[in-house]
Amino acid sequence: MATRFPAVRRRGTGPRGRGTYGGPRTALAAAPACAVLLLTGCSADYDADDVRYAGDYGSHPPLAVVGYPSTGTLGITQQVVWRIADGKADALAALTDDEGAEAAAGKTAENWIAAFRKGAGGQVTAEFYDEGSYRQMVVLYLHDTGQIKAINVRPTSTGSKDIWRVSMKETDPAEATAVLPWLPKKPGELGSTTVR
Repeated sequence: MATRFPAVRRRGTGPRGRGTYGGPRTALAAAPACAVLLLTGCSADYDADDVRYAGDYGSHPPLAVVGYPSTGTLGITQQVVWRIADGKADALAALTDDEGAEAAAGKTAENWIAAFRKGAGGQVTAEFYDEGSYRQMVVLYLHDTGQIKAINVRPTSTGSKDIWRVSMKETDPAEATAVLPWLPKKPGELGSTTVR
């Protein structure tokens, strides 16, 4: 036997009811909330890059971090890992800071994707070496494949704002996969400080 809830029927749960759902009081109470949502949604604080970044962030595994990244160095590093994992060579090459070296950036992007795509799609730790206000070396530990990849990032001015970019001059596949001899096998072993 079904249990009845007469109180629910009396309050009105449909469009014909006069209670909290569908009645005129509900519309009046919801008006200020809708106004706030509309004003917030139309804010100029968010642009296409912010929306794209949020989509990328939500559709990729989280990046583990060791060391001391700045907001800019972390953002560009995430984009490099995401573009490698997605196999998007053009989008990866567009992250270069090397003016006039589009061909080298394109070939480097292809090399990085061929060598590191599988590992970039899994668990990755990024170790940020030294201080990152001007430039920073970032070492990527691709845990699923056991690979290590070092990249160099630095800010570039685009007229209206400074953005971070990555150096992409590894047109030889052997150079793209080479591991610097001083890099440790595990993140954090050197305290995120470059050996000089």
